[in-house]
Amino acid sequence: MAGPLEGIRVVELGFWVAGPATAGLLADWGAAVVKIEPPRGGDPFRGIFQSAVGIDAPMNPPFELDNRGKRSIVLDLKTVEGRDIAARLLAQADVFVSNLRLPALAALGLDFESLRARHPSLISCSVTGFGLEGPDRNRPAYDIGAFWARAGVAAMLTPPGQEPPIQRGGMGDHTTAIAAASAICAALVARGRTGSGQHVSASLLRTGLYVIGWDVATRLRYGYVAPPGTRRSMPNPIANPYRAGCGRWLWLIGLEADRHWPDVCRAIERVDLLDEPRTRDIVARRVNNEFIIDLLDAAIGARPLDEWATIFDRENVWWAPVQDCDDIANDPQVRASGGVVPFDAELGLGEQVASPVDFLGTPCELARWAPEVGQHTEEILLEIGYDWEEIGALKESGVIP
Repeated sequence: MAGPLEGIRVVELGFWVAGPATAGLLADWGAAVVKIEPPRGGDPFRGIFQSAVGIDAPMNPPFELDNRGKRSIVLDLKTVEGRDIAARLLAQADVFVSNLRLPALAALGLDFESLRARHPSLISCSVTGFGLEGPDRNRPAYDIGAFWARAGVAAMLTPPGQEPPIQRGGMGDHTTAIAAASAICAALVARGRTGSGQHVSASLLRTGLYVIGWDVATRLRYGYVAPPGTRRSMPNPIANPYRAGCGRWLWLIGLEADRHWPDVCRAIERVDLLDEPRTRDIVARRVNNEFIIDLLDAAIGARPLDEWATIFDRENVWWAPVQDCDDIANDPQVRASGGVVPFDAELGLGEQVASPVDFLGTPCELARWAPEVGQHTEEILLEIGYDWEEIGALKESGVIP
């Protein structure tokens, strides 16, 4: 068994990140994914690593992450023959995933209404910027616009008077992909009961709303929006970051403030604070939060992080190191938990980020790197009934490369 979705066939018509990442998760979980790419370069995300990041490298790790495990076929869908090939693929598929805008899908005859008429058991997933309805449903979108900016995520992370922070690549795309892949799996369960496919969708905008759902829910319920916090304004000083004496940051995570305060006091050797009127309970500590933050800054700044790791663990203080990518790559817990997976590549053993879930009864096998553009075109055409003479004719007419 190579994952819980073994035997499920997926056709992806996706560009950039959110759509391909959705199909990429399904591939990780065992589905057989065919990625349809356009002529003249394929998915434009293939080339973004050099043009945007400026690194002259033969590989594109972000593209590889979202497209591993797939097979690639290049089709000119502007031609009748190209659309006929896509129709044959979809006739054998369980799932169709696309993040093309709805008018573009309709122009290709791949909108949900057309697909449902031809393939009533097919599950069709639209990954969009702004949803299927509304005045901006066809507005172009990347996650930095629809998820980060418009959905409020950036604003809720911007302290008063400060510039908005810059999003890391793919944050909204990957979160939306998890939502879309979950919807597809739920639709597969429903199809098992009813025999009918359905249209499911996930949008960058809606995912962003859910990510900051606590804030939005409070606004909808009470009309109140809590201002973005800063470490100097945190009402609970032991749920806050602090810099150790070595310069590295750590995060205290004492969310149950009165429960964890005695442990922190023991760790910093200030048990006298348990009876201090300004610090004896969360009400007092909220009022005197800056006093406590200054106190903790001084105490934690007196020792390096390695010493605090031993002390905090001994005293049952809940905490976490603030890690960068170098730290993460060497974190033994990241590796023990399966967060990094090895790949046996032609260029030597490589590693990639794992998908965020495990299936202990139906473990996944990640065996294929992201394909080259059109790498499997002929192989896939032979599988769906084309012969070599027909394939040659398709090449001559430019339908396939």
